Amino acid sequence: MCAECGKVQPASAVQDYFAVFGLPRKLAIDTAGLERSFYKLSRKLHPDVYARASAEEQQWSLEQTSLLNDAYRTLKNPVARTEYLLKLEGKPVASEEQAAQDGKPKDSRAPVDMLEEVFELNMQLEEMRMNRKMGEDDPALRGDLEKARQQFEGQLTALDEELKTQWQQWDAAVDAGATDGAEQVKDKMFALLDRRRYIRNLVRDVNDALGA
Repeated sequence: MCAECGKVQPASAVQDYFAVFGLPRKLAIDTAGLERSFYKLSRKLHPDVYARASAEEQQWSLEQTSLLNDAYRTLKNPVARTEYLLKLEGKPVASEEQAAQDGKPKDSRAPVDMLEEVFELNMQLEEMRMNRKMGEDDPALRGDLEKARQQFEGQLTALDEELKTQWQQWDAAVDAGATDGAEQVKDKMFALLDRRRYIRNLVRDVNDALGA
């Protein structure tokens, strides 16, 4: 919005979702405050407000509303927010949400410490798929897969907690004006998101095999 006349302005070519809400590039944000800001800005930018404005202003309203929606959807989600920050910082990581929408095959590179575990899981998954195809059921196999799912979900919870620890370190670097030197924090978050995405794919595969 123009600070002087209050009219909507064209969306900037350089879009920073944090700047849309006047936020610093920090990861531990007040999501309730974010929601309040979103609805406040939505009321100001909604196309209905500009129904009698010029065609140019109507177009700008649509662009700004789209940008606002994208920014809110990204920042309110902790994982998407972290992915977006890393992208801004020059370390883009494959987005979980985009990968799911695109339907692309998952990355087959298992973490080194999970190679044996994933190999055994894949054998169990293939056996379960074959059983379902034949109309058969193996309670023991089903139990093993349900146990594996619980273990993976527990790993996801642990990864999310570890990610929050890295948020604190990143935010402290922002407060100290030392983000340029926080490469280790960015590398750690990148690795955590990469592992998280892989394990989420494993959970998805187990759910598919179990018909969950």
